[in-house]
Amino acid sequence: MHSTGYIIRFTLIMTTIVAIILAGLFSVLKGIHSENEAIFNKRAILKALGDNLGQKVDDLSDEQVTTIFKDQVQQFSLNMSGEVQENILAEKIDMKKEKKKPEADRTLPLFVFEKEGQKYYIISVRGNGLWDEIWGNIALKSDMNTIAGVSFDHQGETPGLGAEIKDNPTFPSQFKDTKIYDDAGVYRSITVRKGGRKNKIHEVDGISGATVTADGVTEMLIRGIKYYEPYFNKIKKTSKIGMN
Repeated sequence: MHSTGYIIRFTLIMTTIVAIILAGLFSVLKGIHSENEAIFNKRAILKALGDNLGQKVDDLSDEQVTTIFKDQVQQFSLNMSGEVQENILAEKIDMKKEKKKPEADRTLPLFVFEKEGQKYYIISVRGNGLWDEIWGNIALKSDMNTIAGVSFDHQGETPGLGAEIKDNPTFPSQFKDTKIYDDAGVYRSITVRKGGRKNKIHEVDGISGATVTADGVTEMLIRGIKYYEPYFNKIKKTSKIGMN
C-alpha cells in the first residue's frame, strides 16, 4: 500500500514527463503542420482557376503545387488604397486576423497566375455564414471583370446545406464567366439568388435550405471584391497610358 505522499510524487513526475513529451512533439510537428497548411492554402488558391490551370488541383502532388506557385504565380500584398506593400508575402497574410482590423488598416493578398501569355488575378475574400466564418478565392481574367473560377470554404456550415458552397462542385461552377461590372462599367459583383438566378451575368443559383449562408456569400463577394478595386483601377489606368 503506497502512502499518499508517494502517490502525489508519482503523479507529479508522470505529469511532468507527459508534458515534456507533448512539448517535444509539438516542436517537432510544428514545422510539418505549417508546411501542410501552406500547401492546403496554395491548393485552394489554384483551385479557383478551374480549367484554366490545365489540370485538376486534386491530382497534383505537393511538389507540383509548390512548383506551380514558384514558377507561375506572382504574389503581391496590397493596402486598402491599392498600393503594393513591400516585404510582405501574400501567402503569409492571415485573412482571419485581417478581418478583425479596421478596414483602413487591412492588408490584402493578391496572386497573379500566368500561363501561355494569359494572366489571372486571384483575390481572397472572407465573410460570415450561418454558424461561423466563410471564405473564398476568386480568379478574374485579365480584363479584371470576368470571373474565371472560384473556390469556397467554411468553418462550420451545415453538411448538405451551407457546406455545399465547398462540397458541391455545381455551386462554384456557376460563377465561371459571370462579371463583376455591368456594360456601363458600374460595379455589380455577384448575387447568390434564392429561387434561381434571373441574370446569368451577375447572379448564381442559391442553395436550397441555406439562405443565410447564401446571403453571407453574396455580402462577402460584394464587400470583398470591392476592396481590390483601387488596385485594379491603377492597373487599368497604367495599361491605358501604355497604349497611348
